[in-house]
Amino acid sequence: MINLASRLAHIEPFHVMEIAAHARALEAAGRDIIHMEIGEPDFPTPQPVIDAAQKQLASGQIYYTSALGIRPLREAISGHYKRVHGLDIAPERIVVTAGGSAALLLTCALLVNRDDEILLTDPSYPCNRHFVRVMEGVPKTIASGPDEQYQFTAAQIDRAWGPKTKGVLVASPSNPTGTSLREGELKRIVDCVASHGGVLISDETYSGLNYGRKPETVLAHTDDAFSVNSFSKYFNMTGWRLGWLVAPERHVRDLEKLAQNLYISPAALSQHAALACFTDAGYAIAESRRAEFQTRRDYFASALTQIGFKIPIIPDGGFFVYADVSAFTKDSEAFANEILDKTGVAFAPGIDFGEYRSRQHVRMAYAVSMAKLQEGVRRLAAAL
Repeated sequence: MINLASRLAHIEPFHVMEIAAHARALEAAGRDIIHMEIGEPDFPTPQPVIDAAQKQLASGQIYYTSALGIRPLREAISGHYKRVHGLDIAPERIVVTAGGSAALLLTCALLVNRDDEILLTDPSYPCNRHFVRVMEGVPKTIASGPDEQYQFTAAQIDRAWGPKTKGVLVASPSNPTGTSLREGELKRIVDCVASHGGVLISDETYSGLNYGRKPETVLAHTDDAFSVNSFSKYFNMTGWRLGWLVAPERHVRDLEKLAQNLYISPAALSQHAALACFTDAGYAIAESRRAEFQTRRDYFASALTQIGFKIPIIPDGGFFVYADVSAFTKDSEAFANEILDKTGVAFAPGIDFGEYRSRQHVRMAYAVSMAKLQEGVRRLAAAL
């Protein structure tokens, strides 16, 4: 028997993937399944992106790129910050990565030493705490409920900061809750973390999918934070595995060394294709889809409430509803499996996202068509 690395003891299975596998098995047996379990837009890759990829593929110029990404894409991302946020972010600070996950892994590899604590909210996206664990750090989760909009406050961070705390990872809008930091709170968090001499990582994967408020980035408040983003959500490029990281310029060389050794470079085809996201046509498609997500959110949150789900905070970003199901069950995992078997509606149990009241919550993704959302609500109402 080979002794495996001890870090594996802290890496938990992704329960939503088990629900997804169960759903696929039912589908293969002929059942009609409505998939609300996976956080992936149902929209196809925008046509301008496909066209750009086909053009690049036809050229035959598909080789390794710089580990930091191709210069035109780094410049285009810089222009994106100017267009959306009014910020001048130098291309030299931008690291194109193999998905937003790679951006977080690089950041953790750069910053986290053994036993360093990183503060995260509970609930939060499970992979974030596992990235810290892989680097042998300690993810310290802080319960954040409806009173905090399931987000950090600077006061919480200040109280939780200890002798081993290295920094904080915030996510706004958040997976699984779809909620954002309150207005003004990000600046207070920046100041709080700086007062402790810590590092701040901002997961902005769902930035752009904002409803009723403008997207906010930590880069508007400081040059010393690490901002993680992705082409997967707002730009609908999940399978292309492309993201980016904006870092303090003094750290870019070390990030480059890590990227060179961990994955050499992001996929060349994906990078050339992604240039089309930053055209007028690319933005028009992304914004039309954002508007459709908002329409779905408005319907879905209201419909779930009417059939007995509790949604104390209406999501203002992303495409998730984090619903309290305590009226129906004491075990969200058993509930998710039972409802899937009875109705063919698949969603994620709250236990994936932390411990704080996780067995009383489920995450549902409204990343399916309006017709499927309506049918899903009809099935849930009949079952409940």
